[in-house]
Amino acid sequence: MSANLVVLILGAGPRIGASVAEKFASNGYKVALASRKGSGTKTADGFLSLQADFSKPESIPALFDAVMAEFHAAPSAVIYNAGALTKPPDKESVLSISAESVLSDLNVNTISPYVAAQQSIRGWETLPKETKKTFIYTGNILNVSIVPLPLFLDAGMGKSASAFWIGLADAMYAAQGFRFFYADERHGDGRNKGMELDGAAHGEFYAQLANHERENVPWHATFVKDKGYVLFK
Repeated sequence: MSANLVVLILGAGPRIGASVAEKFASNGYKVALASRKGSGTKTADGFLSLQADFSKPESIPALFDAVMAEFHAAPSAVIYNAGALTKPPDKESVLSISAESVLSDLNVNTISPYVAAQQSIRGWETLPKETKKTFIYTGNILNVSIVPLPLFLDAGMGKSASAFWIGLADAMYAAQGFRFFYADERHGDGRNKGMELDGAAHGEFYAQLANHERENVPWHATFVKDKGYVLFK
């Protein structure tokens, strides 16, 4: 593996983000993490820690610039793991959430990852042709299933919108070797994992996606722990 492969993880929390970072590092990647608590310095593990506000899409390009400045290479793997939702002030009314909150959450769930995808493509065009280029968005079942809880309004809107542009981008850029995935961990019977998401399972599966190990994995990459990609109908 090239000594200069880089992964940028946008939304580096203690569960999925941390597990994905550890897995990619073990595979020889240099790792950059972007989060609200980013320090702007290296962590004890040698990861570049960047401060980010994903409600501000205009701030995303600077993160890619920082990665390039530090590692002298664009990230070949970009993982968008941030998410946001707002609790409705009236828990029984799905439309009680303010338009301002919906807009802010949509920035986090859809617009910032869209800008990150634009930046990814710009960077990929500078990398060697043989390098695998991959964008992975941490999704969930909300793009294909209506969960009747007002709490999920913003998350469902954002996941659904992002799923569409990710699927379209994967179809349009596949010929260039650029892959886009909406990753969605499920229980073995296809049920939503909810708060039972497994960080290590994400790390394993995301590393497989980044290496383009299985050509039959579609953009809507539903997966199960210890099994990898599983098609649910």
